[in-house]
Amino acid sequence: MRVQPQENTVTTLVAEAAMAPSMHNAQPWRFHFVTAERLLRIRADTDRAMPRSDPGDRALHIGCGAALFNLRVSAVHAFLEPHTALLPDPRDPSLLAVVRLTDPADPTGTPSDRELRRLHPAITRRRTSRQPFSDMDVPENDRASLREAAAQEDAVLLFPDRWHVETLIDLVRDAECRDLVDPEVGEDMTRWTRLGSEADSAPDGVPEYAFGPRRRDGKAPVRDFAGRRPVPNRGSAVFERTPLLALLSTRGDGPADWLRAGQALERVLLEATLAGLSTSLTSHPLEHRELRLLARDPISGVGHVQMVLRLGYGPDVPATPRRPVHEVLTID
Repeated sequence: MRVQPQENTVTTLVAEAAMAPSMHNAQPWRFHFVTAERLLRIRADTDRAMPRSDPGDRALHIGCGAALFNLRVSAVHAFLEPHTALLPDPRDPSLLAVVRLTDPADPTGTPSDRELRRLHPAITRRRTSRQPFSDMDVPENDRASLREAAAQEDAVLLFPDRWHVETLIDLVRDAECRDLVDPEVGEDMTRWTRLGSEADSAPDGVPEYAFGPRRRDGKAPVRDFAGRRPVPNRGSAVFERTPLLALLSTRGDGPADWLRAGQALERVLLEATLAGLSTSLTSHPLEHRELRLLARDPISGVGHVQMVLRLGYGPDVPATPRRPVHEVLTID
């Protein structure tokens, strides 16, 4: 007899899906579960789009793709089989994916299922860290695991040579300068940063306790969410002089590719978390079309760069807030 997933199970799946990273922690997703069909729909929450810094909704799709990957992991952990279709209705572009939850033929799961289940503890442990990392190198076996994680989601993770790392750092500086001369560009960041008492109560955005210290020295590409606004007791620190960066790329560059990139990104981040690595993301040089084209490694790079990752060994940091499940999930 087929047993429907209980409402509390679906709530747990969505709560864990929504722990995914998204640009400025805007959490641009909505979920709708149709009980009779055991079907979970993932929609873009366009009220949380960023017209200045993400006019084509590329980052929005990547964030929703990351949430979709968490959902897949959570479903397998709950001994359900998630059957996923991306962009199932061309007439409804805000419907990004549907996931049908079925009972697995083998309760122990396939090897692929067991790999997803292995990642489940990392969902609640993953953090975005804007703290300094040590300059200690990441072993090649861990890098290989991260490359394989991206490949399993039809993406490529590339660790660029030092000369190209310097190029990426220059692109970040270029993006920062462009933001300074165009005040409209900063509207999205201002909207999604939380200062003062709001940092302790807002369910979304980047709270001031997650800004990290100001960079006093070093080359790590860490976005300063404070901008020119004062943040009491924030302090400054020396960051890495030789940061470890990675480029996540896809072959294509349309909405389906962005959703795949989001799934690959979250798989890489969860794998990195299990390996004891700290991670942060920067889309800053990718928000300007001409800079994004330069981010690709001209020698070994492939496809379209979707995200720049920074990896290393750093201190534990607190989680950023999440919207209550009842705000993002409806159940029929």
